[in-house]
Amino acid sequence: MRQVLGTNILQRVSTARSHNSRRLRRLPVVAALTESSDLGLGTTAPGFQLPDVLTGKVVRLEDFAGAPATLVMFICNHCPFVVLLKEALVKLADDYQLGRGVAVIAISSNSIQTHPKDGPEKMAEDAKQHGYPFPYLYDETQEVAKAYKAACTPEFYLFDQQMKLAYHGQFDGARPKNNVPVTGEDLRAALDDVLAGRPVGKPAKPSIGCNIKWHPGNEPNY
Repeated sequence: MRQVLGTNILQRVSTARSHNSRRLRRLPVVAALTESSDLGLGTTAPGFQLPDVLTGKVVRLEDFAGAPATLVMFICNHCPFVVLLKEALVKLADDYQLGRGVAVIAISSNSIQTHPKDGPEKMAEDAKQHGYPFPYLYDETQEVAKAYKAACTPEFYLFDQQMKLAYHGQFDGARPKNNVPVTGEDLRAALDDVLAGRPVGKPAKPSIGCNIKWHPGNEPNY
């Protein structure tokens, strides 16, 4: 499945937000603790074409062909489970993207109909504030999230050099208010295994976080 978005999407979203801000504020806001859904190991990474909120450039999965590993992360601006990890995500990307050639991509699929503050303009502000060294992409139609069976934020998909899924699981055991240090040990161990050309040795534990904020009526059946 491929997601194709025009390069003028950011302008269209900004216009829609200004025209509909009063109506959007009246929509219900629902947060739920959600566990990641299953995407089978060995699955080929679903393709996508999505705009980077900082540059406006359309980023394609095939842009990263040949990388020794590719990490696709579904995140957002406000979820406390993501906020807890933001600094560590930057550190992980610095270590593995800049140091070892891993492709790192972040995607937000949250609905701006129900959560305007998760739209592209606020995403760009968040990326600048935290110094994200990876592209931060906006999935307006939510079809990319559905292709990956993404259910929560944060959610992590690690693919090997052949773009086959090698790991789908948690960053580490840290959760808001559980006092577990944020280390990224689970994802880092998986990255080390994939880069060494061996199967991921540590059993994956599902990621837990806020549910993806689906457009009303667009909820997936998984």
